[in-house]
Amino acid sequence: MSAIDTKPTDTKPAAEAESFATSRKLDYAFYALALLVLIAAPFFVYPLFLAKVLCFCLFACAFNLLLGSVGLLSLGHAAFFGSAAYIAGHALKVWGLPFELAALLGTAAAAVLGVAFGYISIRRSGLYFAMITLALGQMIYFLAFQLPFTHAEDGLTAVPRGKLLGLFDLNNNLVLYYTAAVVFVAGYLLIHRITHSTFGQILNGIRENQPRMISLGYRVNDYKLAVFALSATLAGLAGATKTMVVQLASPVDVHWATSGDVILMALLGGVGTLFGPVVGAVLVEMLQFYLADSGLPIQMVIGAIFVLCILVFRQGIVGEINRILGR
Repeated sequence: MSAIDTKPTDTKPAAEAESFATSRKLDYAFYALALLVLIAAPFFVYPLFLAKVLCFCLFACAFNLLLGSVGLLSLGHAAFFGSAAYIAGHALKVWGLPFELAALLGTAAAAVLGVAFGYISIRRSGLYFAMITLALGQMIYFLAFQLPFTHAEDGLTAVPRGKLLGLFDLNNNLVLYYTAAVVFVAGYLLIHRITHSTFGQILNGIRENQPRMISLGYRVNDYKLAVFALSATLAGLAGATKTMVVQLASPVDVHWATSGDVILMALLGGVGTLFGPVVGAVLVEMLQFYLADSGLPIQMVIGAIFVLCILVFRQGIVGEINRILGR
């Protein structure tokens, strides 16, 4: 007499697969909606303001690539943003280069600076790492007042935008906006790819348990240096684009307060989430814009809102939404 196997079928893998498929569909729907909003936005809001916001969105995402992936808090990230802004502005105004080449030069300068600063700082962690990056960032800030091409506190003003690919006039607000939008989307997709690659998973492992990753044979400092340089490069791309958009590069771009703003953007939106820094950057820039003529102390108001949001949304706005949705 043969026995009949009455063991119940394990439905857990099937349920997990269904949950994953549903999550992917929600992601696709969300990004499709976000793309539609990105395309339609300049017809409802001033395109120049939106283009500037997109530059800071990319800057916040670049910073989050470092803090969210490997847990390194840089207090001097404005050095890469501002140095690229100065180099690109000088290339546009003095050398007469088109935007593409000027942005490439500014981004390359930020990348070189990122490798140099990363090589110095990544051997430390925690507070020591943060203070080293702050000191290096302040060094760039002081150079912005000393180097002749930066024009000290006046900065680079009336930077010409030129034509994109020699065909499209960047003085046209719609062309300007969609150029900034393409730069942002390209940078965001690159960060998305890095985060979801094997390299990104190794970075997460370093953040969660660095001694274990060392014991497994990973050269942790090499990975930290690589992600630091990548973050600096993307921050430089954001800075170079910002100079073209607002036609200005000033010491504010390399000041420690700008580094503080980008930290606020990442924390407000949600560190470790891809879209969180975008939400944080939009909120901070909108608050600064609409409070500029109110007579209120802008930084105090933004600080109070930040404290309130942290108390209510401890993982940031997007992080808390993900937690509620069980993602």
